[in-house]
Amino acid sequence: MPDPTMTAIAIRGGTGAADALYPVQVPRPVPKAGEVLIRVRAAGVNRPDIVQRLGKYPPPGAPATIGLEVAGEVVHGAGRWREGDRVCALLGGGGYAEYAVADARHVLPIPDGLDWVHAAALPETVFTVYANVFEHGALQPGEWLLVHGATSGIGVAAIQMARAAGAHVIACSRGADKAARTRALAADVSVDTSTMDFGAIAKEHGGIDVALDMVGAATLTATLDALNPKGRIVYIAALGGAVLEVPVMQLMQRQAVLTGSTLRSRSADEKARLAVAVERVVWPWIAEGRVNAIVDRTFPLAEAAAAHVYLEAGDHVGKVMLEVA
Repeated sequence: MPDPTMTAIAIRGGTGAADALYPVQVPRPVPKAGEVLIRVRAAGVNRPDIVQRLGKYPPPGAPATIGLEVAGEVVHGAGRWREGDRVCALLGGGGYAEYAVADARHVLPIPDGLDWVHAAALPETVFTVYANVFEHGALQPGEWLLVHGATSGIGVAAIQMARAAGAHVIACSRGADKAARTRALAADVSVDTSTMDFGAIAKEHGGIDVALDMVGAATLTATLDALNPKGRIVYIAALGGAVLEVPVMQLMQRQAVLTGSTLRSRSADEKARLAVAVERVVWPWIAEGRVNAIVDRTFPLAEAAAAHVYLEAGDHVGKVMLEVA
């Protein structure tokens, strides 16, 4: 008997524009010890997927196919997971497919009331926010968080998670419509950066304690200027410039911290530790309705290329998702 196959999304030529993504038939992955096999029902589309498609985010030890988060049913269990369990999972890759394998420790139960699409929108986003805002950024109740790129999947999660933790949020996005959407998500202050000075507004509200920044060089000066003593700037991307020119004396005077991280490069043990923390802290917020998965648009798996084009255009508010039949 030949090995079973499945549909997955491959990159024609290994790298390229969005139209390099196309569906292929490949062998179904075989779980190793400690891994679960998931029948994928939905998968998240994330900025790192685009970077990988362009050949700039290699997946060490992971499938060459794209996809960092999924939701679906367990078909081969491991650890606490049994066949038929409804789960979502953080992956090193391989999520754009009908089946995916995941370290059993990186799998979480789907919160009650969530469908496949909204459950798949959680892992990459929530793990990233928790690690960077609450661990690296050490955000505390009553402090002020500044979120750049506030209408991205990461941004909308950060707003909600910070508010659930008792912090205040200044949400920065481009355009009046997007600013209105962040207000609807309970941001204390919504800034349209195309017409408003976010640094001046932040200082009017007493300054910021933590900044979650996916822009990079273009926002450093104004962010640092608005930072309170012992404030923290946490980088998770650099869409506006990856090389910083840092005014060291100002950094020293403010006793400020510049830090950042990627999720994919963390060890399996570190991701397992994060999964425990996320389930303990964030899953109750979801159950209470204080944190919701915000989905902008869903595409069929075969239209992954169109999903990438849509995400790259930057008009979305929340997550872009793939649905797997």
